[in-house]
Formats: sequence, structure tokens, C-alpha cells
Amino acid sequence: MFAERLQEVSERVEGLLAVSLVAKDGIPVESVAVDAEIDLELLAAELMSQVRAVSQDHRELSVGRVRLFSLTTDKLILMVGALTEDYYLLLVLKAGSNFGRARFELRRAILQFEEDLI
Repeated sequence: MFAERLQEVSERVEGLLAVSLVAKDGIPVESVAVDAEIDLELLAAELMSQVRAVSQDHRELSVGRVRLFSLTTDKLILMVGALTEDYYLLLVLKAGSNFGRARFELRRAILQFEEDLI
């Protein structure tokens, strides 16, 4: 079921290199990778570490839970969207991809996944 949803996301986002359902500890539960050279396990672990750090800062500031975290480098665009307290969706895109479309599809996928996880 999760693999099918991830595959749908990968088909709707141009420039997508990988999409993954990731547990809060950074371990990918299910993934679809278009580019086999991407080390999703390492990338997910490092990115979730950053999400946890940002989430902690936000708790201390009382501004609410982090729902979307994005990072843009000269090679990649990384987006993490919160599904539940325990699960996140990770999108990995080529630099220069349509950020707005990817964000829209991420939010759309989050709504679909939330139904499956609740």
C-alpha cells in the first residue's frame, strides 16, 4: 500500500530522485528511488536529525509543531513533511525542480498517507 502511494508521488513530481516514508528515528520504512546513487538511509537519518533539532527549538519558542522542513543545496532540494508524530515523508529532487509543485504534491500525499496511518 505505501509503495503504491510513493510510486504515485514519484510519477507526479518532475525532477524527483526519491521519495520515502521515514520513521522519526530516520529509518526509511518504504522508498521509491529513481536515482540508485542516492543513499536514502544516510540522507534520511541526517535530515531527520535536523528536523528533530528544529522541532526542539520550536517547542522552546512555543510556535507549534514543525509540519514542513525544506533544504535547498546546489545539487538537491530536500523536503520533509510530517505525517504523524512518528512518520514523515521525504522528497529528494534535482536542484532547479519546481519547488511549488513538489510542495503541493507533498501536502497532497500527506493527506493520503494520514488516512492510512490513523
